[in-house]
Formats: sequence, structure tokens, C-alpha cells
Amino acid sequence: MRTPTPRPAPGIIGHNRTMLTPHYCVFPPEGIMDSLLPGWPGCIIRFQTSPAMGARFAQALLIAPAGHGSAGLLDDGLEHFFYVQQGAFTLVAERRTATLGPGGFAYIPVGMAYALAATAAGEARAIWVKRPYVALPGVPAPGLRTGHRDTAAREDNGPRWRHLLLGTRDMSMDFEMNIMCYRPGAHFWCIETHIMEHGLVMLQGQALQLLGRDWHEIWTGDFVWMGPYLPQQIYATGEEVIEYLLYKDVNRDVSFGADARPGA
Repeated sequence: MRTPTPRPAPGIIGHNRTMLTPHYCVFPPEGIMDSLLPGWPGCIIRFQTSPAMGARFAQALLIAPAGHGSAGLLDDGLEHFFYVQQGAFTLVAERRTATLGPGGFAYIPVGMAYALAATAAGEARAIWVKRPYVALPGVPAPGLRTGHRDTAAREDNGPRWRHLLLGTRDMSMDFEMNIMCYRPGAHFWCIETHIMEHGLVMLQGQALQLLGRDWHEIWTGDFVWMGPYLPQQIYATGEEVIEYLLYKDVNRDVSFGADARPGA
């Protein structure tokens, strides 16, 4: 008797939300595979975007078991930003030590060695952004910065508001990190088409995101990369406030070289 050929589960095609184009991506978290790096023994790194995709920065989810982290002090010639989602990390940089819990963040400037490790309390997770720093003549480079979303400046606009974590209207910074928040049913007021590039991680909730000519449903944990000039807009759906962490490059003029980097 012939054994029946296994069939895929109903809806396996229709429920695929993953999309990659030359101008944007939508990546649900379950499809992003683990990477292991020599400078981070025992840790898992899940890269969400990088120059291999066409982005001009790299972003990842760092997962560190209790007591694990970087292999001592690291300095790779890049600037770094960490936003803690779970657990707690101990940061050592510039002869300072800080503990970062959920909602805590740190910016490590280019040329500064740092060490980061999960505390003994349990597994810790952080969103990690890194990129080359673009210096501005006559403007000193930024220094080490730490903070928490609850004490960051907040900008309100009715049903929309944002927590200004890093870089807003600061010419020494070449990128911003903000947490954008929308009440259910709220939306951005226009379709954006700007020079800035984005990395978006959904921290909470459900939304419809316009990318180019297509609408995509995004949920908690999803990652979205948006290249320069991509038409984009977001609507908050579901029954809870949506929150997403947003990377944006800013404060630098256009470049005409082979490594042209957009800015604002």
C-alpha cells in the first residue's frame, strides 16, 4: 500500500508575512536565525538588518544567558546603541559601571571600549544598533550616554506621542532612537517620503504599515527596515497602544561618494 504524501498545513502560504525588497523588509521574529560571534561567547545574536541587505547600519537582537556577554572590553571602531527589552545588563565603559534593566538604554561612541554582560538574575535581551560614526567638522563627537525610557523627554501630539531616547536635535549625533506610540485607531498624518532610513522593532501591539504601494500587518516582535525615500505610513490596529523602537539617521548632508549615506 502506498504511503500518502504529507501535505502542508492549511494556510501555510497565506500566513507568510515575510517580505524582502531592495527598499524594505518585513521580518517576523520566528524566521530570523541565530548567529554566534567570537566576541560574545555563550550569546545568541539575531541580525535583523545589515549592509548585506542594503542598509547603512546593522541591527540585531542580542540574547545573553545569565552571566554571559562580551569577551571583555570590545572596540570595533563603530558606535553602538543598546535598548534592553528583558532582564538586566551590566555595562562597563570609560571606567564607569551601569546596570540597565528593561527600558534602559546606552550609547557607546566610536573609539570607546566597552563590556556588556547579563547579570546573574537570568537571561537578558537587548536591541543592538551599530554603525560607523559620521563626524561633523567643528562639532565634538558625543560621549557615553545611558538612560531609561521613563525619564526620557516625551513629545505629545494627541493620539500619538514619542519618547526621545537619543540624538533628537543634537548635531553631534548622526542618528536618533525614539519610541513611537499610537493609541488604537491613530495613524501618522501623511505618507512620508524622506531621505532618512529606518529600522523599526514592534515592542507592543498590532499595526498596518504602508511600505511602497503595499500594506503589511505587523505585530509585536516584528522588524521592519525602510530605505531612503520609501513611501510609508502606519495605522494602529488592535485593542492596545502600539509602541515601536525606531532608528533614524539624521543631521548630516548628502554624500556623493560610492558610500553615500543619507541624512537629514
